[in-house]
Amino acid sequence: MADLDPKDVEKQKEQNDGQLYGVDNFGEQNYREETAAEIAAPTPIRVNQRTNEQNNAQTKEGGTGIGLAAIALSILSLFVFPVLFGAVGIVLGFIARARGAKTGTWAITIGAISLILGMFILPFF
Repeated sequence: MADLDPKDVEKQKEQNDGQLYGVDNFGEQNYREETAAEIAAPTPIRVNQRTNEQNNAQTKEGGTGIGLAAIALSILSLFVFPVLFGAVGIVLGFIARARGAKTGTWAITIGAISLILGMFILPFF
């Protein structure tokens, strides 16, 4: 350091400070933006096909049982307690339909008909 001119030492110090504080060699401010690039290629998500098929089969089995119970309650609601059994049949029908059972739609329809008959038509007879 003793060999260098004091102006050169000061210039070197300014350059080092500029690199630390974001000032380039010409005295202008650099934009301090954070940039990123993806380093690795995206990997596809692989799901075990056999597991999904087994889950779907179990869901359909559960939906079928609930759907049959919903139809039974909806039909029963045509004769006894239409508001109670019809509402329960509709709710179970929606659950069965969400699980993939086609019988859920029938239960919803029959339960809705029973509710309409029980609440609006039968009181007038």
